[in-house]
Amino acid sequence: MSRAEPYADTGAGARAPRALWSLGLLGNELLTTFRRWRTLALLAVLAAVPVLVGIAVRIETGGGDPAGGGGGGGPAFISQVTNNGLFLVFTALAATLPFFLPMAIGVVAGDAIAGEASAGTLRYLLVAPAGRTRLLLTKYATVLVFCLAATLVVAVSALAVGALLFPLGDLTTISGTRIGFAEGLLRALLIALAVAASLVGVAALGLFVSTLTGSGIAAMATTVGLLITVQILDQIPQLHALQPYFFSHYWLSFADLLREPVYWDDLLRNLGLQALYAAVFGSAAWARFTTKDVTT
Repeated sequence: MSRAEPYADTGAGARAPRALWSLGLLGNELLTTFRRWRTLALLAVLAAVPVLVGIAVRIETGGGDPAGGGGGGGPAFISQVTNNGLFLVFTALAATLPFFLPMAIGVVAGDAIAGEASAGTLRYLLVAPAGRTRLLLTKYATVLVFCLAATLVVAVSALAVGALLFPLGDLTTISGTRIGFAEGLLRALLIALAVAASLVGVAALGLFVSTLTGSGIAAMATTVGLLITVQILDQIPQLHALQPYFFSHYWLSFADLLREPVYWDDLLRNLGLQALYAAVFGSAAWARFTTKDVTT
C-alpha cells in the first residue's frame, strides 16, 4: 500500500492544500463519529448518570437535610449536593470517571482503526490521499475531541439537574473557604478540562490496541478489559510501588482544584503521566500502523 502524501512538492502552494485536506479529513471523521448511534448512545448514558444521582439524592434527603457528613474528594462531594447544586457536577464527574467515561473512550478509541478494518473501509481510506500518519493523527484527534465532549456532557447535565433540584450559590471549598458562584463555575470548567485530560492516556492505549487487530469488537473489549484490570491493580496494597505509574492513579486529583489555594502537585503528576502514556502508546500505534499490511 502506497504511503505517498498528496502534493509532494514543498512550496507554500502545496502546504495549503495539505492543510485544507487535513482539516477536511478531521471534519469528516468528527461528523462520522458523532453521527453513529453507538456514540450517541454512549453520550446519552453519560448524560443520564447525573440525572439518576441527582434524583437519588433528592429522594433520599427529601430536598432538605444533607446526605451525610462533609467530605473532600471523589464521591464524598455528594454530601454537599443538597447545599449547592454545583456540587452535583463534581459528584457526577467523580462517579463517571472510574468506569463510565473511560469505558466510552475505550469503545471509541478501540474502534478507530479496527472498526474501519472490520467494515472493509480502511483500505479505501488509505487509497485516498491521506497517508497513514495523517490518518492515524486524525483518528487520535477525533478520540480526544470525544474525550472533551463526553466530559462536558456529564458536567452540563449535572449542572442543569443541580440547578433544577437544589439551590445554587456561593461555594464552600474543601479547605473551608467560600468563593463566589461565578468562580465556582470556573472551577467546575477547570475540573471538567482536568477530567478530559485524564483520559488522554486511555485514548492512546485504545488507539494502539485498535491497530493490533482487524476486529472492532475485539479491540473495544480488550481496551475496556485493560481499563478494568489496571484499576483493580491500583487498589492492591502490595503493588503500591507500581501504582503511581498506572494511568488511573491520579484521576481523582481534580478534587484539588476545589482547595484554596489549589494544590497542584498531583494534578501536574496526572498531566505528566497522561502525556507519557500518550507518547508511548501513540508512538507504538504509529509504528504498528505504518508497517501494517492492510488487506481489508
